[in-house]
Amino acid sequence: MTSPDLEAVPASAYREAMAQLASAVHLVTTDGPGGRAGLTATSVCSVSDGPPTLLVCLNRGSSAYPAFLRNGVLCINTLTAAQEDLAADFAGRVPRAERFEGREWGKLQTGAPVLPDALVAFDCRIVDHHTVGTHDVLICEVAALAEIRDTDGLLYAGRHYRVLPRRTASAG
Repeated sequence: MTSPDLEAVPASAYREAMAQLASAVHLVTTDGPGGRAGLTATSVCSVSDGPPTLLVCLNRGSSAYPAFLRNGVLCINTLTAAQEDLAADFAGRVPRAERFEGREWGKLQTGAPVLPDALVAFDCRIVDHHTVGTHDVLICEVAALAEIRDTDGLLYAGRHYRVLPRRTASAG
């Protein structure tokens, strides 16, 4: 419970504080009766391994939001360090209708678009969602995984993309 004597944290201060946290960068994609859609997200988190479940937070004001809910499926494509331009495209640099053009996309079990050269991809069914502020927290059961690639990951921190080097075995 919030005390009336405490000032609310301003949204701008909260956003600036959150920008300091390093997060993996993902393309979240969907396809089905609601249409094909995708966006860049950093708000992805493991929930459980029994059954394998994760969560992703989507802004209800996003033009892609209705497609995700109607389709009921999504794929979380975790990006590699070489995919920074793709992250920017899906973050809004390219119009929604053009984001999937010129790239090869695969499918696993749900039919959501899978990026074949992603670091890893989690093909999911949305099993629940909860409204919190401006976003919905989508609870997603993992139906299939794409092969994990042995390459550097892409992070976002301090309002810039960063590289997370793949750790190599140290010489003994």
